[in-house]
Amino acid sequence: MAKINDIKLSKVREDGKAELIVRLYVNKQFCPQFRSGLFIDPKRFLQLERGGRTRCSTYEIDIPRKGKHNFAEIKELEDVEMKFALYLKRIIKICNVTAEKHEDELTTEWINTSMRLINKENTNIEDISYQHIVSLIEKERQEIEAESIKANKRSFFDIMDDFRDNAKKKVNGKREGEKSDVWKKNFNVLVRALKRYEMFVRLSDPKRKDFILDIDTVDSETIEDIESFLRNEHTLLEEYPKIFQQIPASTDTGRRSPKPQPRGNNAICTLFNKFKAFYNWANEVGITGNNPFKKYEGVTSEHYGTPYYITLEERNLIADYDLSSRPKLAIQRDIFVFHCCVGCRISDLYRLTGKSIVNGVLEYVPHKTLGARQNVVRVPLNARASALVEKYRGADSSGRLFPFISQQHYNESIKEVLKVCGVTRLVTVLDSLTGQPVQKPINEVASSHMARRCFVGNLYKKVKDPNLIGSMSGHAEGSKAFARYREIDDEVKKEVVSLID
Repeated sequence: MAKINDIKLSKVREDGKAELIVRLYVNKQFCPQFRSGLFIDPKRFLQLERGGRTRCSTYEIDIPRKGKHNFAEIKELEDVEMKFALYLKRIIKICNVTAEKHEDELTTEWINTSMRLINKENTNIEDISYQHIVSLIEKERQEIEAESIKANKRSFFDIMDDFRDNAKKKVNGKREGEKSDVWKKNFNVLVRALKRYEMFVRLSDPKRKDFILDIDTVDSETIEDIESFLRNEHTLLEEYPKIFQQIPASTDTGRRSPKPQPRGNNAICTLFNKFKAFYNWANEVGITGNNPFKKYEGVTSEHYGTPYYITLEERNLIADYDLSSRPKLAIQRDIFVFHCCVGCRISDLYRLTGKSIVNGVLEYVPHKTLGARQNVVRVPLNARASALVEKYRGADSSGRLFPFISQQHYNESIKEVLKVCGVTRLVTVLDSLTGQPVQKPINEVASSHMARRCFVGNLYKKVKDPNLIGSMSGHAEGSKAFARYREIDDEVKKEVVSLID
């Protein structure tokens, strides 16, 4: 059994106080000495004499009577007395519970470590055991390891940047494709939205003022919370203006409304598809074993109605309509008509030059799939498209096929062209926010993408071969996106039913 062998004071410090020091007797070979970390005025520490010489296995702290001028001193002495008495009880208990079955581990370092951790946890004397000490040491080791990992851990958004800039796009199950600039731009929309979410949590919840997204701790509940934020973000502008001042909804200064706009299921699903791709990559490369989307049951798929597009008759009406009084609008009308004749994406249309046409055939590599598939799309130009190419040959100073304007203004011009030409019939579309079908004039919902649908939809009515049409529109064979462009209309249905007359 360990016992107190000696209690003494250290040398006096500049402030006139000395540290209480204790020496233990564990056995003849092991009599360790420990500094308590408690300090006292030497004149207040009384060593009790025994056998004609100073022994300090017993001691007293001289606490003066209470008076008007010594309240602080008395409180300090009472505090030291209480803490030193507890210190002695704990150090004896540590020695005894360790020596009982683990005497070989009983070292000065072990006792110091045990005392520090027990003091930190404020463990009761009766709860001190060898196993408890071991558990405290292991807990501290894990905390130190976690802090070390945290100190060297990359931030959530640093990892997202790495994925955007360096990770290859999956092609047929392998990461070998290059991400397009459009994809990266859209991914940045997600990054900015998540940064705003992080800031919103810190500002709206005082208990989470230090909140940050952590790739290892984001769970399905976090994803649900992010979904709610994305759905309602447009309502937060007035209450939290600093969020949007620091992290704008759009970095495009040319946009009329940089404010956050309401989002429907499809918009959220588009963002989450990129979010899921990020986590899939992080799992693949071993950055984290966490994937919050495995248990997420919220918005998981996009929903689209039957594609709407202008008919060939409407296209020709627009092409032949007299717009001589509005020459600038006439140019954009011509570009739209050409666009309807070739069906490429707007990003590819704006890259076309005179060299893109070889022997009457338009040739280009779709920018969206650049790096994923290197297939050259070849679209023979019909008479109307060829005439438009000749009409505008050399009109663009930078050598492009047509004198293009910004994509936003192009979309606005398309709406105006349809309105002026009287193409205003009602079409059924899905409301982007509610997902419910509504009817709107086709000119109000027209955009550059309608030219692509016009090309695909009208060809499908004539040919009904998705792979042949896909080879000219740039869609992959069996593309789910391509399926949305196919309108199996009543005429096609009648043809099929007539087969069983």
